[in-house]
Amino acid sequence: MSVGRSTIRKAVTIMLNEDTRRKLRELNLSELIEAFDIQDNDPSYMSFSLDERLMMAVDYIYQKKFNSKVQRLIKLSKFRITNATIQAIHYADRGIDRQLMMELSTCQFIDTSTSLIFHGFTGSGKSYLACAIGRQACMQGIRTRYIRLPDLLTLRDEAVLTRQGITKLLKKFSSYKMLILDEFLLNDLSDDEQHFLFELIERRHDCTSTIFCTQYKKEDWHARLGGGVHADAIMDRIVHNAVWIYSGNINMREYYAKHK
Repeated sequence: MSVGRSTIRKAVTIMLNEDTRRKLRELNLSELIEAFDIQDNDPSYMSFSLDERLMMAVDYIYQKKFNSKVQRLIKLSKFRITNATIQAIHYADRGIDRQLMMELSTCQFIDTSTSLIFHGFTGSGKSYLACAIGRQACMQGIRTRYIRLPDLLTLRDEAVLTRQGITKLLKKFSSYKMLILDEFLLNDLSDDEQHFLFELIERRHDCTSTIFCTQYKKEDWHARLGGGVHADAIMDRIVHNAVWIYSGNINMREYYAKHK
């Protein structure tokens, strides 16, 4: 009678003595100890070979470290709405293209340095949609940052007072693979602010993706950007490679206030 491969395997137990555990901790490999302890306490692992158990331990460590990286990216992104998710987006009677949002949630648009522009009236949920996409980017290991344009311009005002402050600020915010600029064009821009915004957009052009959240339609942008050469240059670097998404017909603040 033939004997199945699984029935002739010898149980493999990986026993780690205290000295080995100490060395692994010193090497910052505590997760490996944890993986082997989990395996040794679960009889179902006993039928696997040493090679297979090592592979499973490596997979366990990788997933744990990756999950930690994702959580760290989400924390560092400073999302305005920390619990925003693609799955929780409200679509009913709102006029948002669900299929488009699902496609954008893959974050493939980042590979082509495409920007997204969420536009709509106050309270329509632009920030939520942007943060939901941003969270998806973090889950794919993409370094992301959220900031309101008024807050970024305040940082600019502070940077002016320090040596190389503007250069450092531009370098920092041009380095994010995805940048979310909320409340874009909410306030009038001074000449210095227009120049700063141009420099930031120029540095991010064709190598990163930016999500803009704004109350204004495309035809209003030129005037909101000052109507001069900076407005021409900024729009030229944004609108030709951007997806415009209307945030819908419902005031989401009122909707959620009524449906708590």
